[in-house]
Amino acid sequence: QVQLVESGGGLVQPGGSLTLSCAASGSIFSINTMGWYRQAPGKERELVARVSSGGITYYADSVKGRFTISRDNAKNMVYLQMNSLKQEDTAVYYCNADGLSIDATKHILEWGSWGQGTQVTVSS
Repeated sequence: QVQLVESGGGLVQPGGSLTLSCAASGSIFSINTMGWYRQAPGKERELVARVSSGGITYYADSVKGRFTISRDNAKNMVYLQMNSLKQEDTAVYYCNADGLSIDATKHILEWGSWGQGTQVTVSS
């Protein structure tokens, strides 16, 4: 099993900045894609940004130029630097990742996990 734990959420004023962190732990052989999703009240969960194991990034149009995703492969961590925050960025942010594990019998298993979510509130 692989666990993802987010941190760094909170309350920030419009125009402010926050950095979210997500740590992956457990039976990890490799991590493929790591990403951030968000879900605002009454809305569906949406992809915010993701980064491949090779460093290729994708951003939702709504956050391009304001958010930056990065990862530290040595530490199994992914980050989301959020600048110029807007009220519409208010949501619960979830970390997501997938990859491979090796079980006790040396079988390779695919895994995908979600974090528990961290609240980001942008308000004056």
